Amino acid sequence: MTTPYILAQIVNGIILGSMYALVAIGFSMIYGIVRLINFAHGDILAIGAFASLAGVAIFSLPFPLAILAVLAVGAAIGVFIERIAFRPMRGAPQVTGFIASLAVAIIIENLGILTVSAQPRTFRVPHYLNDLVNIGTQSIRVIDIAIVILAVCLMAFLALFVRFSKIGIAMRATAENYDVARLMGINIDRMIMTAFAVGSGLAATAGLMWGSKYGQISPLMGLVPGLKAFVAAVIGGVGSITGAMLGGYVLGLAEVLFVGLLPSEYSGYRNAFVFGALILILLLMPNGLLGRNLEERA
Repeated sequence: MTTPYILAQIVNGIILGSMYALVAIGFSMIYGIVRLINFAHGDILAIGAFASLAGVAIFSLPFPLAILAVLAVGAAIGVFIERIAFRPMRGAPQVTGFIASLAVAIIIENLGILTVSAQPRTFRVPHYLNDLVNIGTQSIRVIDIAIVILAVCLMAFLALFVRFSKIGIAMRATAENYDVARLMGINIDRMIMTAFAVGSGLAATAGLMWGSKYGQISPLMGLVPGLKAFVAAVIGGVGSITGAMLGGYVLGLAEVLFVGLLPSEYSGYRNAFVFGALILILLLMPNGLLGRNLEERA
């Protein structure tokens, strides 16, 4: 294998990891505050992909404006799901929320099939985003560079938001201890709603990226990427935003290198590799790379 080939696989891993990281952040944010693994989260990716297709193809929005529209649509969907499906169950056993999230996922997928059919749709980006840029020995599409830059910018903004803004500090306080946060005057419902909105907005943006990268979308497209993003969140440490970012890139690189560096007959086992890695991580590092034991609140 040549050095340019290995570098190309690393680039592809970084691009894939950027999308995994954005979805994994939502898993970690929601779990960190409400201790809920929201398996409907991956389906927000599909909603974001179709929202961006509608924005560009139907409403003729410029691509940068379509990104903002997708962020807004994803955030609104996240708030709606939290308000309708999860808020009434707050305080119930964790398994109740888990079952509810599976039900929401199935509802979203079936509504998608009913409204737009299960037939995959072609997703086209503006022609200038398909131009090639030569970086050293690599020729990289503009859209691939844009995916990485957009993901890094969104994650950097989120990190600053959570660390320094009043809402971000309140969210961290809520994640540490519900009761103490409530005694400090923090609106718990608002913080949980914000976590759903931010996480869902990022997942919807990942859907736009996914469609732009692979050129095809469908109502069921979010299932496998969503599960893999959950694996990324576990690798990084569920509940840790930084861990989710790190886990996304680790998983993206590992998956692409597994397919690219091993003989071609093993390429069909990439999903088995990902979920095998999940089992291994749970056995060796149950709290992930940067996680801590969140089973009990402080």
